[in-house]
Amino acid sequence: MKKIRLTMAQALVRFLDQQYVSVDGEEIKFVTGIFAIFGHGNVLGLGQALEQDSGQLIVHQGRNEQGMAHAATGYAKQKLRHQIYACTSSVGPGAANMLTAAATATANRIPLLLLPGDVFASRQPDPVLQQIEQSHDLSISTNDAFRTVSKYWDRIVRPEQLMTACISAMRVLTDPAETGAVTLSLPQDVQGEAYDYPEYFFQKRVHRIDRQPITEGALADAITLIKSKRKPLIVCGGGAKYSQAGQALQKLAETYGIPFAETQAGKGTLTSEHAFNLGGIGETGTLAANTLAKEADLIIGVGTRYTDFTSSSKWIFQNPDVSFININVNRFDAFKLDAVQVVADARVGLDALDKALQGSDYHAAWGHQIADVREELIAETKRVYQVDYSGEDFIPEIDDHLDRKAVYAEFETITGSLLTQSRVLGTLNSTLDKEAVIVAAAGSLPGDLQRIWRTTDTNGYHVEYGYSCMGYEVNAALGVKMAEPEREVYALVGDGSFMMLHSELVTSIQEHCKINVILLDNMTNGCINNLQMEHGMDSFNTEFRFRADSTSKLDGGFVPVNFAKIAEGYGCKTYSVTTLEQLHAALADAKKQKVSTLIDIKVLPKTMIHKYFSWWRVGGAMVSESKAVDKVADMLRENIGKAREY
Repeated sequence: MKKIRLTMAQALVRFLDQQYVSVDGEEIKFVTGIFAIFGHGNVLGLGQALEQDSGQLIVHQGRNEQGMAHAATGYAKQKLRHQIYACTSSVGPGAANMLTAAATATANRIPLLLLPGDVFASRQPDPVLQQIEQSHDLSISTNDAFRTVSKYWDRIVRPEQLMTACISAMRVLTDPAETGAVTLSLPQDVQGEAYDYPEYFFQKRVHRIDRQPITEGALADAITLIKSKRKPLIVCGGGAKYSQAGQALQKLAETYGIPFAETQAGKGTLTSEHAFNLGGIGETGTLAANTLAKEADLIIGVGTRYTDFTSSSKWIFQNPDVSFININVNRFDAFKLDAVQVVADARVGLDALDKALQGSDYHAAWGHQIADVREELIAETKRVYQVDYSGEDFIPEIDDHLDRKAVYAEFETITGSLLTQSRVLGTLNSTLDKEAVIVAAAGSLPGDLQRIWRTTDTNGYHVEYGYSCMGYEVNAALGVKMAEPEREVYALVGDGSFMMLHSELVTSIQEHCKINVILLDNMTNGCINNLQMEHGMDSFNTEFRFRADSTSKLDGGFVPVNFAKIAEGYGCKTYSVTTLEQLHAALADAKKQKVSTLIDIKVLPKTMIHKYFSWWRVGGAMVSESKAVDKVADMLRENIGKAREY
C-alpha cells in the first residue's frame, strides 16, 4: 500500500479537493474553495497547507467569521446544495463568531463545512491564548458550542482520525435529508503533525445524491386520501426547489386543479404568474393563500418543515376535516402534523402522485375560487405597491396607539423623505431585471416580500427565513454572486440588519464580485416595533433614538446615519434616495457599475404590509397593568383553542 507523508492539514486540503457529487448523472466538483480568516490557531497549520498546495480550491479572505460563513451558506443555497465553500477560523472568538452562521445553515438544511482551529490536543502549553478553561472538564473548548448547531461534529485529536472524520463529514454534507452545518475542530498542534496517509484516501470520490424513491405503501395511502378529499392545497417548500421539482409541481397542479402556496424557501419554484400559484402562506402569507388555506380539506406538504410562520402556529388550517400528506426526504419532517408520510424526493413523489391519479376522474372542486382569489391577490398587490403618505388620506397598515403624523413629520424633517416601504418594493419589483436575484433574511422585508413580491424567474428569490438571521443579507449576497456571476444580485436589507453585519461587502470589492445593496433605512427595528404595538405595548427600545435628558430614556430624536457614506468609504458606488425619481435613477446607474453599489433609501417607519387572515403565537404577558396588553392576552387564549395541538 503506497503511503504519502503529510501533515493533517495538508491531508485535509488534498482530500477536500477530490470530492465530487453526482446529481441526475451530472458530475459536479463539490468543494469549490475555502473562506479563511487566519489567526494563531490555523495560520501555521491549515494556512500553511493552503499556501503550499491548495489544488483547485479557491481561497478567499473573509472579514468576519460569521459573515464569511453566511457567504458560504448563500453560495450553497443558490447552488441548490450541490456545491459548497468551507470556512476556517482561528481558536476562540474567531470560532465562536461562526456559531450563528452554523445555526443558520442547520436550520435551513444547507450544507456548510466549518474548520475552526482548536486548543492543543496535547494540553502541554495550557492554557493557551483564547482558551476557555472549565475546571470540571479540561477537554472542553469554545468549539464544543458547535455541537448544538451542527449536524455532524468531530474533533481531530490524532492525524489518522482525519480519515474517518472526513468520510462522515461528506456523508452528512451530501445527504439531502440530514445536511446542515458540519464542524471539524482542528487542534492547532495536530494540524501540523505528520502521518503516513494511504494514497487511496486522496482518490477522487463521487458522492451520489440519489433521488429517494417512493414506496408502494406510502403511495397507496396518499392516493386513497387524495381521492377522499375535494379541496386539496399544496404547500411548496424549499425541498421542492432543491429537488428542482417545478415541472412536476406544475403538471400535478394543472392536471388535477390543485392550487399551491409557497413557503419562504419554496417561493420561486414556479413564478408568481402561474395560474395556480397563490403566493406565500401563513403568518406572512398572501390574501389568496390564506383564504383558501382555511377551507382546504387536504394539505399536501412538499419539502416543507412547517415552521410556525408557514402554519400560522398550526392555526391557519381551519377545516375540521383537514388531513395532511407530507412528501419529504427527511422522515422527521414527513411525520409532522400527523400526516400520511411519503418519505421521498419531492420530484419523485409528485411524479408518482400524477402517475397514480392518471386514468381516474379525480379533479379538485375549487372551481372558480382559484381564479377569484388570484384576481384579488393581484389587485391587492397593486394597491399596496401604490400606498403613499398623503396627509389625512393616509391609511396605516396596522392599528396602534401612536401619533403617526408626528412621527412622519419628524422623519421628514430629518431625512427629507416620505417614501413608504411598500411603494419602494413595488418600484423594485417592476424595475429590476427578471433574471435578477434578490436576497433577504430578517426584519419586515421577508414578510413583505413573501406577501407581494412577484417572482419572474426560477431561483431568483433567495430569502433565508429558517433562522431569520439578521446580518445574512449582504454577506450571503456575495455567495449568491459567486454562485451565479452572470446575474445581478440585490441584497434587500434594513438599517438594523446592515449595522449588525455587512463585513463581506468589503470582500466583494476585493474580489471584483459586484453586489447591489438596497438599504431601507427607517431608523427603527421596524418588524419588532410593529410586533410590540400590535400586542398592546408602546414603542420601547426598538426605534433608534437618542437618550433624552428629560426622561433618561431612549425617547429623544431619531439617530440619523448616512449609510451611503459608510459604503463609499469601502469603495462602493453609492446613492442617497428620498424620492421615487431618485430611486429610478439610482437603479439605472447601479446596473451600469462594475463595482458593488449601495442605495441608501430613507423610508417612513411603520409602513410594512400587514398580515392577511393569519395569527402568530408569540409569548405575551398574561398579567399586566395595561388594558391593551390584557386585550391581547384574551385574544391569545382564544386563538390557542383554534390551533392544532400537534
